[in-house]
Amino acid sequence: MVDNAKRGLSKHSENKWVILALLALAQFMVILDVAIVNVALPTISRRLHFAPNDLQWVVTAYTLTFGGFLLLGGRASDLFGRRRIFMGAVLLFSCMSLLCGLAQSETMLIVTRACQGFAAAIMSPAALSIVLAEFKEGKERNTAMGVWGGVAAGGAAAGVLLGGVLTQYLGWRWNFFVNVPVGIGVILGASRLLPRHIGEENKKIKLDLPGAALATTGLMSLVYGLSRAPVLTWSSKTVWEFIVGGIILLLAFIINESRVEQPLMPLEVFKIRNVAGGNLAFIVIACTMFSMFFFLTLYIQDILGYSPVKTGFSFLPITFIIGVMSAIVSVLVGKIGYKPPMVVGPLILSIGLYILAHSLKVDGTYWRNVFPGLATCAAGMGLTFVSGTLAATSGVPKHFAGLASGILNTSQQIGGAMGLAILSAVAYSTIKTDTIAHKSAAAAQVHGYRSGLEVGVGLALAAVVVVALVVKNQKVDAKEALSASAG
Repeated sequence: MVDNAKRGLSKHSENKWVILALLALAQFMVILDVAIVNVALPTISRRLHFAPNDLQWVVTAYTLTFGGFLLLGGRASDLFGRRRIFMGAVLLFSCMSLLCGLAQSETMLIVTRACQGFAAAIMSPAALSIVLAEFKEGKERNTAMGVWGGVAAGGAAAGVLLGGVLTQYLGWRWNFFVNVPVGIGVILGASRLLPRHIGEENKKIKLDLPGAALATTGLMSLVYGLSRAPVLTWSSKTVWEFIVGGIILLLAFIINESRVEQPLMPLEVFKIRNVAGGNLAFIVIACTMFSMFFFLTLYIQDILGYSPVKTGFSFLPITFIIGVMSAIVSVLVGKIGYKPPMVVGPLILSIGLYILAHSLKVDGTYWRNVFPGLATCAAGMGLTFVSGTLAATSGVPKHFAGLASGILNTSQQIGGAMGLAILSAVAYSTIKTDTIAHKSAAAAQVHGYRSGLEVGVGLALAAVVVVALVVKNQKVDAKEALSASAG
């Protein structure tokens, strides 16, 4: 029996890099599904007859449930076993992807996207926790996390390009169908490769289901109220019922977290100054980034007339710029600390957004009216990602390390969802006003996108103020910088 155990452990050791490849493929699907759908949005809008102000829900439904249940997903894998939870979540993600592709109405697509985001929220932390369990702390884990981070960056880059190719040559539905065979392959591979002892059940863990429900429904109510304002006007009773209801639910979530025995998000972690400042800054920055990609995707295809494939290629430079800037920051933080690049990053982002807001024109071109602002925004993002991750996770006690990372991911998803709702509301209010004033559809659209981006400028500057006033500087070593760039 001992010999069998030894053979099992030996096989386990030999397979761990194969296991990493399998788990990275699952994470690739999660990241891909955030990016891949953006390029398909104009086509989806036409095929399913979306109302203009409802289109953002194709993105928002996914990011809200992803962010809202991310911390719960991490707890669930500890309670029920990482292997079991991971495989179940991949199966659910694949089924929801199939239903997304089969959607016949905007309601069906939005609901299945929300379910897809929920599955991703369970799958992603389970996969990462298996990676952390498999690889020893130090050089081996740093290498694994470097691969993990590379896959995340690759998923974003591949998403915009693959989304264009699939939409143009096979149809928008294949942006979702493509997950099904990959998901089946991951499940079959996991059943053979993942040792059954990985992440055994921990009955001492309790799921904070009320907390997860309050947070997610509160955010959905708030975002829905904001998204309906352009249609029903800000004086609408319905709009304010949803907004106020969302705020009340979120306050109830905070009260629940302060009283429950095992909270989903222990509030004491926010007593650490950099955790509070880093997460608040990332919420605000994500507000601008998600909205920028949303507006530019629509502008490039609907106004400039680019094909989905050409649109995918037009976003590729941003990935390389972010990668280069992140590499530079990984070196700089050891010499000057993470606060300086974290202050400068959002400032450059605000300049990029300002350039875009004053460059977009009905008769514009990509290289003259889009690329300069987009490249500037990418430089700002590259400065912010590594430095912000370090700020929000450094100096955290060991027992809060995983939690701090999970909260940071949650902040980005929730910030993106809320920002998209707010900036879309601003954009479509402007479009509605211009349409009533008998301006051309193209002119109204461009004016609306510019109005949304102008609000984004203010949000990026608010992030600069938060970092400057709250975040404390600290120099970090190369290993921490590597882990931050991987995350």
